[in-house]
Amino acid sequence: MAAWVPKLKRAPKAAGAAKTKQAPKSKPAPQSARRGRDPLRLLARLLAVLCAFVLMVAFAVVLARLTLQPSPASEALTHTNLRPGRSLKAYLDQPELRDAVKQIGGNLLLGIPFGILAPVVAPRTRGPLRILLLTATVMLLVELVQGVMVAGRAFDIDDVILNTTGALIGYFVLGRRMSRAVHARERRS
Repeated sequence: MAAWVPKLKRAPKAAGAAKTKQAPKSKPAPQSARRGRDPLRLLARLLAVLCAFVLMVAFAVVLARLTLQPSPASEALTHTNLRPGRSLKAYLDQPELRDAVKQIGGNLLLGIPFGILAPVVAPRTRGPLRILLLTATVMLLVELVQGVMVAGRAFDIDDVILNTTGALIGYFVLGRRMSRAVHARERRS
């Protein structure tokens, strides 16, 4: 005769517990794929960042030469502008359209390289708000130095606005794409 064996009660499953299925094991990825870095691609990225850095330094030199050189002949004509739009209106009221285009277009063009190169050199600056803040900060500093230290130059808020607008144009036209191409993230499967 068989002895009677009492049935044991099973403990209830926890509310969030679910059965886990283990995925079938696959072959390990090659060493370069596991790191997400192909040596040739890494070299190309490094070269692109280095070229962008060299161009950024060249841009900084050109910016300094254009904006921080004294202009003693203009000393009597310069005045500080803290009211947005005042200088733009003055440029547009000039009888020579060429002078207005030169002033407005020059300030826009001066910001474009910054919008293209900054996200390539420093990928954390990618994004329109970051480019706007970075460019506005740099251009404010340039204008402050102009107004305080350079003879024949003055602080002009419209220059900051135009330079920042130029940087945003450069970012949207080319900088964003270049940054994404150089700093592309490897997709995980």
